[in-house]
Amino acid sequence: MKKLIIVLVLVALATSIKPFAQDINRLISKQLFEIAFLDPQPVVKTINLPGRVRLEYAEQGNADGTPVIFLHGITDSWHSFESVLANLPSFIHAFAISQRGHGDSERPLQNYTPKDFAGDIAEFVEQKKLNKVFIVGHSMGGVHAQQFAIDYPELTKGLVIIDSDASLKNNPGMPEFYQEVSKMEGAIDRKFMDEFQRATLADPIDSAYYNLLVDEGIKVPSSVFKATLAELMQADFTGQLNQINAPSLIFWGNKDAFCIFKGQEKLINNIKNSKLIVYGNTGHALHWEEPKKFSEDLVNFIDNVIGSK
Repeated sequence: MKKLIIVLVLVALATSIKPFAQDINRLISKQLFEIAFLDPQPVVKTINLPGRVRLEYAEQGNADGTPVIFLHGITDSWHSFESVLANLPSFIHAFAISQRGHGDSERPLQNYTPKDFAGDIAEFVEQKKLNKVFIVGHSMGGVHAQQFAIDYPELTKGLVIIDSDASLKNNPGMPEFYQEVSKMEGAIDRKFMDEFQRATLADPIDSAYYNLLVDEGIKVPSSVFKATLAELMQADFTGQLNQINAPSLIFWGNKDAFCIFKGQEKLINNIKNSKLIVYGNTGHALHWEEPKKFSEDLVNFIDNVIGSK
């Protein structure tokens, strides 16, 4: 709103103070108008992927900007990246997707392997005619982002992995967590979801946003939770990481209770063109705790990749 007011003042000056009109008009460039009139709120839409699923997604930014796709963790939705979207510049054409079975996306009865999820994103990229994209994934989304980069290198401009691993089953506590989830029936209990989401944080976040994330989590049927987690426990990309040629950035919070540092070393040592950024005093969902810092680091990475081409 402040930028809009500034532009309107400049327009008024340009039409009323003729000696300065030329200089002021020069300031009111096409780019300035794009920034000033950009709606900072993401627009929530749906897309039907033929023969696959209907997906909910949030879109934001300049349609001619750099396409970046955000993939959330298990039981989350596009809202997982809502605070990140609020900190992105307009040149980022962002798509935060609620993956199959999650949020308000379609919930098929089966097909919850990483290849199924990655295939959805590839079809999304093709339908939206995005060409090559930056793919950003948190936790489960990080696994799906790895699968996407391996299976669709021609669509991958850059890869960003947040608090994830090439093999989640090797992390302490994951087998026990899987056993607990496998016993679930019906709707996910809100108390369980609250405890689960709190475990992803080192420090509390805004309570309204946190409650929204819990609300989104209990939308997921326990059958989807179980099926997705079962496939994640089988996934292991350790032997395929060297196939990833896209520039890659790995984020890890040093208080992550789900993914250990050894897994991050595995990613860095096996993905050729990769870099690790460690956040101090943050947990498994570092982009919830540090959305501004994460957004700045992400944009710097994108700038560097684009600038090196």
